[in-house]
Amino acid sequence: MSTTTTIIDGRPALQFERHLKHGREKVWLAVTDPRHLSQWYPFRVTQLEPRAGGRIAFDDGEGTVYTATITHFDPPRLFAFDEHDPDGKEREFDDHLRIELRDEGAGCLLVFTHIMADPSTADSASGGWQTCLDELEAQLETAG
Repeated sequence: MSTTTTIIDGRPALQFERHLKHGREKVWLAVTDPRHLSQWYPFRVTQLEPRAGGRIAFDDGEGTVYTATITHFDPPRLFAFDEHDPDGKEREFDDHLRIELRDEGAGCLLVFTHIMADPSTADSASGGWQTCLDELEAQLETAG
């Protein structure tokens, strides 16, 4: 497992790499199926249209719905989306999340990238994503 802070397209980004013992197809299901994604992602997924241009809706459980637009959907390799501000405020950029799966022996390498709209959130986001990715790994283990 490694984490790096970098600049992508002039914006601050966190990038996490996880070496998983599970194949891309199994991990793909865990990161794109709303039922599975809801188990490790910070918010419950209430809608996911599995295609580039599709919409995702997340419920934070406290009355706020976050929306996202899928920018890349290339099974079982690349899933990326832009998260929009839940208050509808105009921001210069949306948060961009990218999950890339690469074959690696019998398993795969998961590369999770978060390009941030607000760089002041980097430290808290880093810890939060570490926890989420730990939970993803745990879910993959219990799924057999």
